[in-house]
Amino acid sequence: MKKLKVGIIGCGRISRFHGMPAADQENAELLACCDLVIERAEQMAELFGCEGVYQDYEQMIQEEALDLVHICLPHYLHAPVAIRAMQLGCHVLTEKPMAISYEQGVDMVKAAKKHKRKLGVIFQNRYNAGSKLVKNCLDSGQLGEVLAAKCFVTWCRTPEYYQSSDWKGTWDKEGGGAIIDQAIHTIDLMCWLLGYDIAQVDCSLANRDHQGIIEVEDCADGLIVFNNGVRASFWCMNYYSHDAAVEIDLVCENGSAKISAEEGRVLFHDGRELRAKPNPQESFDYGGGPSYWGASHLKQIDEFYAALAEDREPEINGELILDTAHKLIMSLYDAGRNNKRVIY
Repeated sequence: MKKLKVGIIGCGRISRFHGMPAADQENAELLACCDLVIERAEQMAELFGCEGVYQDYEQMIQEEALDLVHICLPHYLHAPVAIRAMQLGCHVLTEKPMAISYEQGVDMVKAAKKHKRKLGVIFQNRYNAGSKLVKNCLDSGQLGEVLAAKCFVTWCRTPEYYQSSDWKGTWDKEGGGAIIDQAIHTIDLMCWLLGYDIAQVDCSLANRDHQGIIEVEDCADGLIVFNNGVRASFWCMNYYSHDAAVEIDLVCENGSAKISAEEGRVLFHDGRELRAKPNPQESFDYGGGPSYWGASHLKQIDEFYAALAEDREPEINGELILDTAHKLIMSLYDAGRNNKRVIY
């Protein structure tokens, strides 16, 4: 079988969670890294064991004749770079968020269809052990109907975190703050568990502890109402003492479910209890970085490469994310910035 020729676009701290799994694929060859800061590209290329180093991603795609690129860029570049890469013949796997506007996401899906390329978006927490346990208990009917849900994200982003970046904390480049960067995975996971059949959303945004440092919210809370009447609430902020474990709680007819970080617990009213946590034997060396990033990156990347080999759509593909996570996040910002409830 011909091996896929792969490149990494953007060599910041998240890139190792793409490059190391890409370099480990049997049906692919990681050939090159690209970053405007050439030293970063050189550093990641050395880590991944590839020789190509570029500052121009179009040049990299064309000279290396790439089949697939991983996009690890600032949020505002996800859409234009993905679309151009697909125009040049590449499949694309991009980090979250999909883009910083709903319209950009639509354009990405249109480009994938027009150029017959596969488009994937990283939402790796759907593959966590705890997430899969709770999802299976819900889908099998064991927990009965969901009655209510809530989730919390209390993390820490210091002034230095924002001041060291030329795009973090801005509307035009990051697209938001605590929701789109810190809480996006947890809010998505809660709604994925509930089936994403959303009727309306409401949201409040605030900058409580980073005034004069960022334009966007460092705190948000909201209500997500589903068509079956279930109400799910969320609260997120990034001025806590540390990155505490994210939490999701579901109250159901036959019991309750809780996700804390990657672990899951289901407690039935009849006294039965099920637990799931990461399997240490599934650990993977990403070459450093925060542990909460990489637990399931490998699983989603493996699935994406399998989809390419089998010529099918990835499980977490661009069209799916456009209609679920991306639409939700953009609707929350629409509600929060315009002080109105958004009806789906």
